[in-house]
Amino acid sequence: MSEYVYAWQCIGCGRIEAPQTCVGICQDRKVEFVYAEEYEEALAQLKIAHTQAEALRGLLRQLAWTTPHDGEWERSYRALQERARLLLEVKP
Repeated sequence: MSEYVYAWQCIGCGRIEAPQTCVGICQDRKVEFVYAEEYEEALAQLKIAHTQAEALRGLLRQLAWTTPHDGEWERSYRALQERARLLLEVKP
């Protein structure tokens, strides 16, 4: 993960300065920033994780709400196994 960049932001006008406070009449508070590129990468990873979670949620719904016909339990189980394997093989 990225390192934080520390700076000062005025609580009144929003001006941002680093690495020290201004000498004016503003009131500053310490804030944390990250590089935009690293933030975008984190968002992309989050989107991938969300997509994977939705695919797994679909498999869980199928498992929870499917009732195989009599004598077809093993076939249903094997089909769910195959779908799970396919989901696990998908690379982000």
